[in-house]
Amino acid sequence: MMADANDHRHMRQLTSVDAQFLAMENPRVQGHVSVLGIYDPHTTSGRNLDAELVRELISERLHLLPTFRWRLAQVPLSLDYPYWVDDGTFDIEYHVRELALPAPGDRQQLAEQVARIIGRQLDRARPLWEVYVIHGLEDGGVAVLTKMHHAAVDGVSGAEVMSILLDDTTGRKPEKAPAVVAEKFPSEVEMLGRGLIGLLRQPLRILRSGPTALPHLDDVPTIRHLPGVKAVARSSRLVKRVLPGGSAPRGSDVTAPRTRFQARVSPHRRVAFGSMSLAEVKTIKNTFGCTVNDVVLAVCTSGLRTWLDERQELPSEPLAGFIPMSVRTPEQKGTFGNRVSVMITELPTDVADPVERLRRINEAMSTAKERHRALPASLLQDANHFIPPALFAQAARTTSRLAGMRGLSQPANVMISNVPGPAAPLYLGGARQRSQFPVSGVLDGIGINITVMSYQESLEFGIVVDRELLDDPWPLLDALGAGLDELLALARKRQPTPIRRSSAGKARP
Repeated sequence: MMADANDHRHMRQLTSVDAQFLAMENPRVQGHVSVLGIYDPHTTSGRNLDAELVRELISERLHLLPTFRWRLAQVPLSLDYPYWVDDGTFDIEYHVRELALPAPGDRQQLAEQVARIIGRQLDRARPLWEVYVIHGLEDGGVAVLTKMHHAAVDGVSGAEVMSILLDDTTGRKPEKAPAVVAEKFPSEVEMLGRGLIGLLRQPLRILRSGPTALPHLDDVPTIRHLPGVKAVARSSRLVKRVLPGGSAPRGSDVTAPRTRFQARVSPHRRVAFGSMSLAEVKTIKNTFGCTVNDVVLAVCTSGLRTWLDERQELPSEPLAGFIPMSVRTPEQKGTFGNRVSVMITELPTDVADPVERLRRINEAMSTAKERHRALPASLLQDANHFIPPALFAQAARTTSRLAGMRGLSQPANVMISNVPGPAAPLYLGGARQRSQFPVSGVLDGIGINITVMSYQESLEFGIVVDRELLDDPWPLLDALGAGLDELLALARKRQPTPIRRSSAGKARP
């Protein structure tokens, strides 16, 4: 007999974007994101920072961490998107692990260990997260790598999870935690019932999504490069324009030239991480009248230009950047999951002059933001509704295969994310966090990811590459640092003179 639906009234269905991060996983592509924190080895009270302390802390705060309790409940035959079930079962020993680096424990060894850990997929039979406490760093610090699945968190909601684990003082007194009310894990029969109801809703989803998504399909970064997509979007825009009150902006015409990173990825990763001065970035921003994000993109563009040029691999056309944007509203704070959109923007690696590059980025970002504002916030979700959930994983695998194929244009050359972080020092169970590096992932067709997170007075850079496409990412990180130094030297030579003089409006700080 089918269980009463009320037994699972709190079950939460994944959105099509959440489900896409599950569907894109294959033996070579992982769907999780990570944060690498470096901490003092002791708390302010003198206790060692170790796995036991981290387990105690997570157990104390479990009532505030729903994503750490959620387990996946798949719908039979993939008739509908999966559900999260808060079933209360939890093996803290499994999820929080401890290891040590061999001497001397330098940053390259730490990066190799991190690369090995992020190259392994999370176990879908358990809540989709792991924490690794890593000892043996040469400076005496302790590293803590937190790994969470992108189906449960995006950049902003991942930062929310970290803000629950970390304190802005040396620690908080343990509060009497309310008991977590476990949901009974549903039977296959019940999930089949849910799937059949979902099947009936699918035509309605498509009808609702059509007018929103079809005219903008060429702005959906995961499919815009596929044959026929631009033609469908163009035809839909023509239809929309002739309807009463209809108008639709033209799709993005940014294209990605081929570099070594536009290929199928292997299961193996390489990682490099480092800090840049936020004060120096702000000096450049204030001198040239642009945004911190413009400077971050200019530094990435400069580093990629130098690195590719030194290897005689620099394309004559500008690179294209795949830039995730949060569309999370204040009301959606604390809801976790994914509230993201993506912009594709030109990175002028074809321009030799650093200030001209910064000006071009500032203009390209202003144009991209204007077009982005004209797009529906739910575009990624709506576009996915044209694919029945039963075909979702198969479609993701096909798109992934095509993304690495020669002769087919690629969506972008590089993924670049900039996630705002805390300005005040943070503590893990009373141990001060020295730095916090983001460690993201790569995809077929885009084998490089540069993610940036601000923390106190630093911008913390994490570069992740596919090992077969680039064995040593540290010279690329050095090239990014040289790009910052070059802009800073030019900024210090001149009085503040805004780079923007066009009528498109002033750049926002």
